[in-house]
Amino acid sequence: MTTYLSPATAPPPPLQRPRVLMVATGFASAATLVLFGGLFGIYLSLRASAVAAGQVWLDVLPKGPVTLELTQANVMFVTMIMSAVTVQWAVKAIRNDDRHGSYVALGITMLLGLAFVNQMAFVYSAMKLDIATGPAAVLVYAITGAHVVMVILAVIYVLLMAFRALGGSFTSRQYDGLAAAALFWHTTVAVYALIWILIYVTK
Repeated sequence: MTTYLSPATAPPPPLQRPRVLMVATGFASAATLVLFGGLFGIYLSLRASAVAAGQVWLDVLPKGPVTLELTQANVMFVTMIMSAVTVQWAVKAIRNDDRHGSYVALGITMLLGLAFVNQMAFVYSAMKLDIATGPAAVLVYAITGAHVVMVILAVIYVLLMAFRALGGSFTSRQYDGLAAAALFWHTTVAVYALIWILIYVTK
């Protein structure tokens, strides 16, 4: 004899895991935006004062003005945009229970993040900006250096979530860790977009 469960006696759906990681990442991302907002405010204020006084903002070396090449900055911007696409691909794949697609997307995201750090190291060597020459150099290194640290932290974050994904912690119902890592990664991309506009494009 077959026993049928009525809606009243059916087992309840599995409980959703608390979204603590997502909330914490949201607060961390907001704090990061506040930090960079303050740095950008100082940078723009000092630059405006220098321009008003008739000075060249990045003219801090005896050889002449420092040139921040836009070509490398554009390549890094494209790299960050591609990484934003791949990290979102990882979240979408796990939501569809496509574990292999998620692994590939996470791997590509980390490679793009490391490629960005490598490109930034080349920019530092090319511009030859002496940090002891004035506030312009200090702020350029403070802003771009803080962002490099942020990218490295984002890569580590994604790596940890990738290990959890390999361990089977994430499914189409529970993917909060990957979504949190993607949120922090998108914040990193947004910060670089501001760096690209305010430092490399407008100088």
